[in-house]
Amino acid sequence: MPSSSIPWRRSSYSNGMGGECLEVAAFAEGVTVRDSKVVSGPQLRLSTSTWRGFIRALARRDEETPS
Repeated sequence: MPSSSIPWRRSSYSNGMGGECLEVAAFAEGVTVRDSKVVSGPQLRLSTSTWRGFIRALARRDEETPS
């Protein structure tokens, strides 16, 4: 599928000021991740279970980080 026809979603942490930007496209078999600043660059494909594990690890990290 051409990158231009993929339904990309940008991370809510992206600020549009040159910060770290991540885009994700969901598919039945998993997700594809790319750097929004390099849209024609490499894309990382992850299975649904791997993506869920990554999200859970981020949530745990956020819970453990002191305010």
